[in-house]
Amino acid sequence: MNSISNISLANLDLFQNGAPWQTFETLRKESPIHWNEEEKPNSGFFSVTRYHDIVKVLRDPDTFTSERFTNLEEVDAEQEEARRSLLETDGSRHRALRRLLQGEFTPASVARYETFLRGLTATTLDKAFAKGSFDFVEEIAADFPINVLVKLLDVPASDSGKLIDWGNRMVGFDDPEHADVLINDPASEKYRLVPFKSPAALEVFAYGDELARERRGKGGIDLISKLVNTMPSDGIPLSERDFHTNFLLLVVAGNETTRHTISHTMRNLIQNPDQLAFLQENPDKIEWAVEEFLRYASPVYHFRRTATKDVEIQGVHIKAGQKVVPWFASGNRDDAIFENPNTMDVTRNPNEHMTFGRGGPHMCLGNALARIELRVMFEELIARVDKVEITGEVDFLRSNFVHGIKRFPVKVTTR
Repeated sequence: MNSISNISLANLDLFQNGAPWQTFETLRKESPIHWNEEEKPNSGFFSVTRYHDIVKVLRDPDTFTSERFTNLEEVDAEQEEARRSLLETDGSRHRALRRLLQGEFTPASVARYETFLRGLTATTLDKAFAKGSFDFVEEIAADFPINVLVKLLDVPASDSGKLIDWGNRMVGFDDPEHADVLINDPASEKYRLVPFKSPAALEVFAYGDELARERRGKGGIDLISKLVNTMPSDGIPLSERDFHTNFLLLVVAGNETTRHTISHTMRNLIQNPDQLAFLQENPDKIEWAVEEFLRYASPVYHFRRTATKDVEIQGVHIKAGQKVVPWFASGNRDDAIFENPNTMDVTRNPNEHMTFGRGGPHMCLGNALARIELRVMFEELIARVDKVEITGEVDFLRSNFVHGIKRFPVKVTTR
């Protein structure tokens, strides 16, 4: 690239080997509010790459709304109406929808799952370690969080494979290996009124409908029962669309980000053996180390906003209606906030990363659950491994939305 103006984070080639950390650093230094061209029908967007600017955007939903949707894809009014979930809702309705579920995700609520998580972790690791050599994603990183979701939804463990497959097909909307039809392929227009323009979403809707029929009016305590049997605090009942899109959000959010954080963290510890050795010698530090796991992994690159009025950031004029994209992964490596940001330091303190957002109304609802899952997994895993080696190519998801690992072959020697 000859010029900073040629850099576009819409270019998926930048992400073929994981996060483009050097590109993020260049943008933070030279063009922190950076205009990115896009192919039609999209109209381009501003990338926000510095930590403090990202926080400003996240904490001002009146100026930078989620209502116009949070992926780079631009949707029309009909698509907005059909596809809107908690994620794409602001204001009082967002607060009402969030309250439906937030009681199940408080630190106190998720703490009651620790015994279950210990047992699940032991089962997952026993099965994988017995093989010696295996794909870390398939055997551990994907298997573990999906079985947590199975418990939260109170569905059969035998359904875990379907849930993983649906997540892969939807989140992998830009990856030819995963997507049924790529999101920018004209063939995807057939699915324009469902999330990610993915036929997998229709399968998730049908699955959710069957579960809703079984649980409506029966007073269960699982997440589906909460959705179908609880009146939102604003007095507006959930429509069929509301149930569909928010159930689908649970299926995706309850699996994908924790899965990829586990994969990245194992890879990062292999590449930083001093950090692995420190945690093996100081297992009481793992709970705090989870914050560095999250910062260093940055499993979600961004969630887009849209300017509701003309606004200026760092001297750059943004017009009403233009897309504004806070890049959490870049903020997590901002040297104005984090000393030696490209170094993994499990003792880093403070560690005010933005993997779950950084304040604002859309702070990740499931952050306490993700933290306990990561803590328990690595407390158990680190105690048991003597040596972990990468035995082949690590294959990344083709995406500038999710920082994902598809395949990660390893050989494990236990203590």
